[in-house]
Amino acid sequence: MAGGATVSRTEHFALHRAGFPPPVEQGSSTGPGSERSAALFAVQAEPWLGAIVPKRWARRAVTRNAIKRQIYTVSLDFEARLPAAVHVVRLRAGFDRTRFLSATSPELKQAVRAELERLFAGARA
Repeated sequence: MAGGATVSRTEHFALHRAGFPPPVEQGSSTGPGSERSAALFAVQAEPWLGAIVPKRWARRAVTRNAIKRQIYTVSLDFEARLPAAVHVVRLRAGFDRTRFLSATSPELKQAVRAELERLFAGARA
């Protein structure tokens, strides 16, 4: 993530954070040749969260969707601890398909949830 820093990492996931840019004054130029660029995000008082689960690491769509649901669900438990910034959780390694045979097995969901809880608990402010 350009301009963002990795704030926490586990075996399979990484949590990246990028601050909100300062607001652009009304009437100031943000086009080509200007020194300021337009803000990608409006300034918010709460954290924003996104999830990246590449097909490279989770081949089946049902697995990717289950992992994303876990990311968003676990993040709600840690939302109060996260600063107002843009956060992205990225799957950076695949789960062993010989250990987790089913794409949505309870064992896989439990392993993903436990690792995400460690990821968010380890996030530096």
